[in-house]
Amino acid sequence: MNMELRHLRCLVAIVDTGSFTDAAIELGVSQAAASRTLGAFEEVLGVRLLHRTSRNVTPTTAGVQVLARARHLLAEADDLVAEATTGHTRLRIGHAWSAMGRHTPEFQRRWATLYPDIELHLIRTNSATGGLAEGICDLAVVRAAFDERRFAGAVVGHERRYCVLAADDPWARRRSIRLDEVRERTLLIDRRTGTTTVDLWPDGPRPAVEYTQDIDDWLAVIASSRSVGITPESTVTQYRRDGIVSRPLRDAAPIPVRLIWRRHDPHPATHAAVALLTDLYGRRR
Repeated sequence: MNMELRHLRCLVAIVDTGSFTDAAIELGVSQAAASRTLGAFEEVLGVRLLHRTSRNVTPTTAGVQVLARARHLLAEADDLVAEATTGHTRLRIGHAWSAMGRHTPEFQRRWATLYPDIELHLIRTNSATGGLAEGICDLAVVRAAFDERRFAGAVVGHERRYCVLAADDPWARRRSIRLDEVRERTLLIDRRTGTTTVDLWPDGPRPAVEYTQDIDDWLAVIASSRSVGITPESTVTQYRRDGIVSRPLRDAAPIPVRLIWRRHDPHPATHAAVALLTDLYGRRR
């Protein structure tokens, strides 16, 4: 015989109500059934869990330990059921760096108005798929290549590229920067979740490269060194930091912004999210 959730529920009910009779009423079974279930649980574990007298029922030393774990396991089981049964009333959108950039607040406001029965959660995860591959979200905003065998996607807009540098950098006095000039600098790249690679310079010399692990490290290194970074407009608008400025790259191709989802298991609200974000990106400033 294996341990079952009914064993855990029976133990908790007996202790919480103080008697087999009241526990049986709470569980919707007979007193004899509650007694048999508790006995079976003790047999599975090989220990006595409760002291029984004619007046009360109290946990043994082993019972106290098992009771604490039982409460935790039952709570986890209840959470699992709730998540499975309410999954379509919640939409989780993941992202690695910035969500929808300057469109994020408006997306949240309009979603709440248009779809009040579907709770929206934005989740930042240091993952190339914004947490989609890890099962953390239902949709993800990505600005780099993804595995098209596992995921489907739609382009919802495009973002201009910016050069990010320290506020006291000589380039900070300029209004814009040419992509070709960055060859002369040390370029900071997050090769796991970033959007920039040296493939931006297919011909001729490429900039020296240093690597970081996530957006916070990337910003901290740029602020404290002579390295520069290249990033979409969304990063610039969503992460404003002291000691850092950004300047548009005049001759760099824009970055496509995509919503992606699991190809064989899309959330029912997927197309609604795609349509809303496409509309926001399509509006002029």
